[in-house]
Amino acid sequence: MPAPDDRRYSDSHEWHKLEGDTVVVGITQFAVDQLTDVTFVEMKPAGTSLSKGDAVGEVESVKTTSDIYCHVDGEITEVNEALGDNPGLINEDCYGKGWLVKVKASDTGQLDSMMDAGAYASSGGA
Repeated sequence: MPAPDDRRYSDSHEWHKLEGDTVVVGITQFAVDQLTDVTFVEMKPAGTSLSKGDAVGEVESVKTTSDIYCHVDGEITEVNEALGDNPGLINEDCYGKGWLVKVKASDTGQLDSMMDAGAYASSGGA
């Protein structure tokens, strides 16, 4: 699945989608393919303050555990609680129902330093 054009991408294979002043964070299909079956997800709770580059949690699979990073300053406002019961949603729909956290960004301009879908694809990520 190609990376959607409506979000920005990191070298560490997270996607960030801007919705107003909120940034939805998830992992890319490339990351899902590398992890294989996701078995457990643990994110920091709503209310956690973040600086650009902070880990927001981790995703475990049958292969490994990977930290997930946020690339904007802000505060976690929501965690995808559905992943607690069904972490496989990430495998099924990483760009939709498998989102991880929502962050109220203090500077959405920080997304400008991330890759667009074309640059992410060129980097080997898509």
